[in-house]
Amino acid sequence: MKTFIITCFDKKNSLKTRLANRELHLAYLKSFKNKLILAGPILNKSNKPKGSVLILKLKNKFELNNFLKNDPYSKVGLFDTINIEILKRVF
Repeated sequence: MKTFIITCFDKKNSLKTRLANRELHLAYLKSFKNKLILAGPILNKSNKPKGSVLILKLKNKFELNNFLKNDPYSKVGLFDTINIEILKRVF
């Protein structure tokens, strides 16, 4: 298993899209509860979501790509950029 840190930044002026799909996104994340370490929005200066951070334990990049492809936020084209890093956990 690998630990992936995913940071996603929303397209400009997409808050309505994010909020309209939030419940589907949260339900999707709950289906990964045994693999999900952390999830939450990145906030702008006005405390409004502008992106997401996810930390997941998955087998490989193929599994990660499937996770991202099937996320309701990805399906509606919410994200402008997605960054993926592998974390080597020490503690």
